[in-house]
Amino acid sequence: MTESDLRAILGENLKRYRNYRGFSQAKLAEILDISPNFVSDLETGKRWLSSDTLVNIAKSLGVEPYEFLKPPEIPEEEMAAFIQKYTQKASVTVSNAVVQSLDELRKQFFV
Repeated sequence: MTESDLRAILGENLKRYRNYRGFSQAKLAEILDISPNFVSDLETGKRWLSSDTLVNIAKSLGVEPYEFLKPPEIPEEEMAAFIQKYTQKASVTVSNAVVQSLDELRKQFFV
């Protein structure tokens, strides 16, 4: 994983948690006493942040700091829909092994 990957993950998570709390970039920036442009740059992966800023953002959004660095998980409903879609399309051209592999993946990660 590269720094660019981490920035993208942080940005995606920041945006998701900010939206969940119903904060605009401007509102979050106001709470943190930082520039709205800085929030935007974090969300787009253009800038990085200090550990102090990460802790302050986490407190403001009510999550643990490490949550911003975790790759987002695919919601179970999306994965189930994906598997269902391709399992239904399975025909003689798709071996049973592929269908079974998809089902095992679903069971391993979502059951």
